[in-house]
Amino acid sequence: MSLHILLPVVAGLLGLVIGSYLNVVIHRLPRGLSTVTPRSSCPACGAPIRARDNVPLVSWLLLGGRCRACGAPISWRYPAIEAVTALLFVACAVRFGPTPAAAAAALFCALMVALAAIDAEHLILPDRLTLPGIAAGLLLAPWVAGLGFLDALFGALLGAGLLLALWGGWYLLRREEGMGLGDVKMLALIGAFLGVKGVLVALFFAALSGALAGLALMWRKGVGLKAKLPFGAFLALGGIVSLFAGRPLADWYLRLL
Repeated sequence: MSLHILLPVVAGLLGLVIGSYLNVVIHRLPRGLSTVTPRSSCPACGAPIRARDNVPLVSWLLLGGRCRACGAPISWRYPAIEAVTALLFVACAVRFGPTPAAAAAALFCALMVALAAIDAEHLILPDRLTLPGIAAGLLLAPWVAGLGFLDALFGALLGAGLLLALWGGWYLLRREEGMGLGDVKMLALIGAFLGVKGVLVALFFAALSGALAGLALMWRKGVGLKAKLPFGAFLALGGIVSLFAGRPLADWYLRLL
């Protein structure tokens, strides 16, 4: 099997395994539990999950989305996270090839998936992911194609500064928090990995997708302007778009100007 076929296959299998672990992180980290021990168990009956029932994606399909012990439904989130992570890892392998940049991009994607899912469920962005993520982005910057350490540092500072300015301005005007500081740290993480151009593209797509989602909720469910949205999920979407197409999009826009 040639390398250009083998690499995506290996990346996809690794993505399934990492996606399975991300499910543990998403479930346990917001609850203050260890992501290593104890072994996984059914949330409904507490029965330990057997090894044969813990094969990423395959076990959920074979079990029909239900616990073998008690028959309780297993959330669709589990196979979805595994499948999305696998697809993103394949995309990283295809986009960057057998290079350190592919590994750094895969790590970035894994962080985006975990943060998006946690924010969607709990409306929080844990420091235990964002702060090490910022450090990882700065450390890995020299190995990311076309991105130097200073660009990564300026990207992190710009990402944090933009949202911190918005947070402060909204608080001064309305005397209430318009977003959490977790969003500030998450955009700093994105900037650390993707640099100045990347963080601007990510913020643009996050704001656009968040605005469209907010309008859709207002139209369909009649929610007000003060309804809370998991902006971290939209930042994750913007970050992933920027990872794969951020620099070409930024360069295209600058040429228009």
